[in-house]
Amino acid sequence: MKAFKILIMILAIAVALYEQVSAEKNIYIMVIAMAVFMYGMMQLSAKTPSKNQEKEEEDVN
Repeated sequence: MKAFKILIMILAIAVALYEQVSAEKNIYIMVIAMAVFMYGMMQLSAKTPSKNQEKEEEDVN
């Protein structure tokens, strides 16, 4: 599933870059591509533990 999300994110960025260099830019496609990329980044980074997670647990005790 993680590989699928990364593939979708790369595809979204490729579409956004392609739209950026085209003669007739479609802003809606670029916004949707960036939204897909940001959503994918949010999903992938949600599983990354915080650096301060151990410190916060020690402060609670």
